[in-house]
Amino acid sequence: MTLDPSRALPGRATPLAISGVHAVNGRGMLPPLPEGMQQIVLGLGCFWGAERLFWQLTGVYVTAVGYAGGSTPNPTYEETCTGRTGHAEVVRVIFDPAEIDLERLLQVFWEAHDPTQGDRQGNDIGPQYRSIILTQDETQQAVVERTRDAYQQALTRAGGGRITTEIAPLGDFYYAEEYHQQYLHKNPGGYCGLRGTGVSCPIG
Repeated sequence: MTLDPSRALPGRATPLAISGVHAVNGRGMLPPLPEGMQQIVLGLGCFWGAERLFWQLTGVYVTAVGYAGGSTPNPTYEETCTGRTGHAEVVRVIFDPAEIDLERLLQVFWEAHDPTQGDRQGNDIGPQYRSIILTQDETQQAVVERTRDAYQQALTRAGGGRITTEIAPLGDFYYAEEYHQQYLHKNPGGYCGLRGTGVSCPIG
């Protein structure tokens, strides 16, 4: 699952250029963000459908898709799809904890995909599609681990498999190309590969 950094593609020093404006709500996707906001970075397969899932939630201030969890600096989509960056396709979710709590976001995360599939989601195969949660601090890490354990118990009762979701502190988040940002808003008939297990997550 983990790519040896010495085998990673070299990438580049310059970030990919994006407008930084969310195509759905017009808010800024780039720092600085309004005071009091928190972030969580989530990977649950192809990031197009995953981003739409979260921008629709009340309390989510803004979303952005990108690459994280690997080694290659400022990778392109094509590079990430080779599996040689170490990155996963992820959604950066900026949320107002006064309006939506982390547990609710994680409940949506667990229920929206199958976190037992390793380096794939359905027909999307490769480490870039792995299930991953990247946290901003130890408090978030504890909440994530608690919800994972709760969902594992629910899956086990339902005859499901073992959760393979990677949980780690967030390192660098690299914004994906402009055309990937809010892709399903720009392309309403586009591909969405989200498929859950049908098992509810008993939290919240």
